[in-house]
Amino acid sequence: MTHFPEYEEIYPRPLSGAVVATLPPALIPPRTPLAGELVTLEPQNASRHAHEMFDAAHHGEEAVRLWDYMKYGPWPDVAAYAATLRQQSASFDTIFYAIREHASGKASGQASFLDIHPADGVIEIGHIWFSPKLQRTRAATEALFLMLCHAMNDLGYRRMQWRCNALNAKSRNAARRLGFRFEGIFYNNLIFKGMNRDTAWYSILDDEWPEIRDLIAGWLAPGNFDEDGNARSSLSAAMDSRPARNRQVG
Repeated sequence: MTHFPEYEEIYPRPLSGAVVATLPPALIPPRTPLAGELVTLEPQNASRHAHEMFDAAHHGEEAVRLWDYMKYGPWPDVAAYAATLRQQSASFDTIFYAIREHASGKASGQASFLDIHPADGVIEIGHIWFSPKLQRTRAATEALFLMLCHAMNDLGYRRMQWRCNALNAKSRNAARRLGFRFEGIFYNNLIFKGMNRDTAWYSILDDEWPEIRDLIAGWLAPGNFDEDGNARSSLSAAMDSRPARNRQVG
């Protein structure tokens, strides 16, 4: 039998695989709104969202820099952007949402479920961008928390993935802050915009999720914010204080 020492440190018995006692329910996310206190994730609709989302991500240098690590964008005008949104919304294997902030009433971000494998209980959050005004806010955290809860709680997925350009420090920090564990880098994984991309992989597993859910919910609670809207505690520090991942073999 072939042995893999680095793997057997985690799985100390022969690599026959752990038995999955309870199979995932194999549910595909429906294209329905996900509503929270601060934001609503609306199924993407080019005719409804293109103008607001274009304005949110194309005015000013900081907004245009949102596309530095994306495979696409920016666009020269609303019509070109709307054509891309129509293609995205027509996808069967990626489910796109426009993020509407309640305070402004504007759609000012995007996120999606992708790489969806219902029978295996595996799903990913990606295609994420927030307008400069939405970045680093309680509303932005709530938007992604709504997606995590929907996939892990409502639909019963057992693995949530996050992938990003290994050079994208903001995305990698966001993954860590939300409780994703770093799993490694796929080198020379993609070519986009004529450049190489090394891809960093992160995940949340079902046995880790309850603790992560409680930490994020506690951070989002109104009592964690002062009169100026500043958080009293650090979500990143709370996530970093968790013990290392310890996989249990069934």
